[in-house]
Amino acid sequence: MSYIVTGVTGHTGAVVADALLAQGKRVRVVVRERSKGDRFAARGAEVAVADLGDAGALAQALTGAQGAYLLVPPNFAAPSFRTYQRQTADAIAAAAKQSGLPHLVLLSSIAAERDAGTGPIVGLHYLEGLLRALPQTRSTFIRAAYFMENLGGSLSMLEQGVMPSFTPANMALDMIATADIGKLAAQLLVEGASATSVVELSGGRYSPSDAAAAVSAIVGKPIAVAEAPLEAMVPTLTGFGMPTEVAELYREMTQAAIDGRLAFEGGHRRVQGTTPLATVLRQLLGKA
Repeated sequence: MSYIVTGVTGHTGAVVADALLAQGKRVRVVVRERSKGDRFAARGAEVAVADLGDAGALAQALTGAQGAYLLVPPNFAAPSFRTYQRQTADAIAAAAKQSGLPHLVLLSSIAAERDAGTGPIVGLHYLEGLLRALPQTRSTFIRAAYFMENLGGSLSMLEQGVMPSFTPANMALDMIATADIGKLAAQLLVEGASATSVVELSGGRYSPSDAAAAVSAIVGKPIAVAEAPLEAMVPTLTGFGMPTEVAELYREMTQAAIDGRLAFEGGHRRVQGTTPLATVLRQLLGKA
């Protein structure tokens, strides 16, 4: 039986597939275009072609699996991001049920237990609920902290000596490197599961000031945090081409962070990532 891995063209799925293949496991990667799976096929992986929003094709890709790593990839080009999230969640749950998938590891998010007020995270709350209702599928939800890689969007003004931030300079958030998410997902697939559960994953708490200090050390010049008012977030993001709906969802999520609602629920297994923020920032800056 194979382990099924989606998202292999992104940050986490590729790490999952690489880790499983390195252990000699049978792997089937799911891609929308067959050529996207070539590098994994060269290492012995099967390649299945399916869109995560196509329940029938995804069910076929999941059939006969020992376990699967699944996620809802971002799609800012969708006419409605909320609708896209819900339709993709419905398709994933339907495919898991139709295929009889025994174990599923889902990339969820910190604060996914909340049903409102967390922007795009609410879509993962909805998907967790659908998967909990599947009697034959044991789901492991990785409630990951804020991605360190998201700080890449704050690195465009380093020539001016600043890193912009819509959160207070000294406000720390739980963060995690996407490589650590992939490593944990591979581990959880191999472990298997006897029941549906939540795993909380963080690599430590960092503030914008911590990030600026790390960048200063990497680039060899002082970098300061430039705090921007939250009211400027939507016009700023839409000015860079982000759809208004998505920009408003990110503003809502940022407000939740400022209010302290973007936090771990607690009472679940907790895993600590091992990749420091400085390592990810070096990668983002091409200094690794």
